[in-house]
This record gives sequence, structure tokens and C-alpha cells, in this order.
Amino acid sequence: MSKKSDLIIPDEVVMNKIYLIRGQKVMIDRDLAELYQVETKRLKEQVKRNINRFPDDFMFEMSKDELENWRSQFATSKSDQMGLRHNPYCFTEHGVLMLSSVLNSEKAIEVNIRIMRIFTRFRQMLTENTDLRLAIAKLEKKTENNTKNIEVVFQYIDELLEKQEKLVKPVEKREIPRKLIGYKAAKRIKQS
Repeated sequence: MSKKSDLIIPDEVVMNKIYLIRGQKVMIDRDLAELYQVETKRLKEQVKRNINRFPDDFMFEMSKDELENWRSQFATSKSDQMGLRHNPYCFTEHGVLMLSSVLNSEKAIEVNIRIMRIFTRFRQMLTENTDLRLAIAKLEKKTENNTKNIEVVFQYIDELLEKQEKLVKPVEKREIPRKLIGYKAAKRIKQS
């Protein structure tokens, strides 16, 4: 039996091996084989022997286009590509769970428990982010309504100012003659 310290895999290692392919969070066969400490060839053999346990929503084979896209995203070296003679299998969360029953080893059980906890944490983060997005959308809607209300207030103020100007202008146009205030200067007579 292996030591407990051998079974501890940092969460970051597992998280970095979860990819989004076909809109699903999946793990690739060779990454799982590395985590389970078995050869990829052996993992695939076990899956093929028990293929009825892996329907399409548990596992699918990556297409050639998906494989090229996946390789280009991570700029895999020639040595990495040599290990990919066949398109890799992609295991969804349920497929990874099913692998523990197919591989049936202490290591597989421990790793699967770890992976399931990480998938659960991903779901929780997604839910929390969804709640946060909904709250932000609600605030944006309130802000939008407040902006509309402020615009209406400014429209009313503009209308009131226009009415006030209309009332004041006619009085100014009449130009009522004003009486002069102060001393009147006497006209000087010109001396010739």
C-alpha cells in the first residue's frame, strides 16, 4: 500500500487538467492516467473493456479538429505530440467517476475523490458567480431606471425654464419709459 503523502495531489494540479471541450468540463485520458499513475494505454484498455459504462455524456473521443485546436492552445512540443498517436478520450465529471470503478485501485479511488471535490467546487463557484451576475444585473437595471428618472427631471426643469423665459420676455419687450432721476442740467447758451 502506498503512503498517504503519495496520494496528496495539489488542487491546482488537478484544476489545470480540466478543459472546456464541446461546452463541457472534461479531463483528458493521458492526464487522468498520470494522476492515477498508470499508463495511458492501460487506462484506455480498461475503458474499451468496459465501454458500456461510458455513454457519450460520460466520455467522447476528441475529433481531429478539436485535437489540433487543443494542441495549438498549449503549444505542445513534438515529444508531447508523439504520445498522441490516437485522438484522446475526454471524460466528463461522470466519466471520471466511472473510471474509479473500472480501474479499481487505492490510487484511483483517492484521486477520484479529489477530482470529484474539485468538480463540486467548480459548480459552487459557477453558482456563486451566477448569483453575483444576477445581483449586478439587478443593480444595473436600478441604475438604468435612476438615469431615466434623472433625465425626466432635467426635461421638466428645461420645460419650466422655457415657460419662465416666455413669461419674462414680453415684459422686457414693452420697454416702459423710465423717469430720469437726479438733477437736470441747464442748457448752456452759446456765446457768440
